[in-house]
Amino acid sequence: MSADAFAYVAGSAGLESTAAANREAFERLRIVPRVFRDVAVRDTSIELFGRRLPTPLLLAPIGVLEMAHRDADLAVARAAAAEGVPMIFSSQASVGMEDCAAAMGEAPRWFQLYWSTSDELAASLVGRAETSGCAAIVVTLDTTLFGWRPRDLDLAFLPFSLAKGIAQYTSDPVFQRLVEQRLREPKPPAGRITPQAVRSLVELTRRYPGTFWHNLRSGAPRAAVRLFLDIYSRPSLTWDDLAFLRGATKLPILLKGVLDPDDARIAVDRGVSGIVVSNHGGRQVDGAIASIDALPAVVDAVGDQVPVLLDSGIRGGADVFKALALGARAVLVGRPYVYGLALAGEKGVREVIRNFQAEFDLTMGLAGCRSISEVASTRLARAG
Repeated sequence: MSADAFAYVAGSAGLESTAAANREAFERLRIVPRVFRDVAVRDTSIELFGRRLPTPLLLAPIGVLEMAHRDADLAVARAAAAEGVPMIFSSQASVGMEDCAAAMGEAPRWFQLYWSTSDELAASLVGRAETSGCAAIVVTLDTTLFGWRPRDLDLAFLPFSLAKGIAQYTSDPVFQRLVEQRLREPKPPAGRITPQAVRSLVELTRRYPGTFWHNLRSGAPRAAVRLFLDIYSRPSLTWDDLAFLRGATKLPILLKGVLDPDDARIAVDRGVSGIVVSNHGGRQVDGAIASIDALPAVVDAVGDQVPVLLDSGIRGGADVFKALALGARAVLVGRPYVYGLALAGEKGVREVIRNFQAEFDLTMGLAGCRSISEVASTRLARAG
């Protein structure tokens, strides 16, 4: 990976204390094994929204995967399908969802939505997700504004400004119509021409769909990037906006980024189908509560009404066990599979998935659990 790419993937907000807290919180939880339990046969499968999954693992939505490997989302889609693990397509993908869905066949997939200022665009993305066979919509709510990420700031790096990670948008008919409208508007004053500006223009022109010379003459790539940057953030979202999304799809809707039990209760009251407890891997709020520390209160708040999933800080099968013991139905794995992708493409992602599955299965057996139902809080103790 390039220095820019690694900084984008590995970096977190501020002093990166939230990312550190995620790991520290997992380390405080210690597994208490039981013996003489006959764990010769173990069942790691779960049911989620009517589908049986072999393990409680999903691949978290991560954008701009082209920075890790040239095959980007396609390699991850093929790996997920081969291992039977659901992939959550990112709004900031490097490959359109239709191409990823075609690569996955009948394998399970979901779609993650960053809700822009255009409701029409949001509805179009969700509609495409339904058509592409996605089984659920995951609305990420902790990124209505970009977090303060010093690693990216030090490098003056924002991949979207180079048309990276915007394939869901450039392949969307509503977004393309908005780009055409933008092209008919008066052009902003030209900035100072520098060698870096020329290199950036060439790079985004090459990355944009279409031929290089057509893109250069049309100005569409620059217009698309400006449009994306203008409409991406939507800090004005409120609970009342959920009604629009609920009316736009029949798929289950999960809210990602919930850390407060009161928000979880409101979500259930508003008809949400699931909760993803997450602090975005520490990338948004420096000094935020660790996701695993927030999990028990959220689980208590919603009870058995909707499934609760955990994201952020998962680095191995033992972490999966701890999350399930505290009430999570399943977990989202993020950065580890990106590193596998960077190292070996599809093969690397498959290896990461298999390692998680194997370690979780072994941890279950060594802890004296034969099935997911036996993975309970009584199997944990807090250190210190």
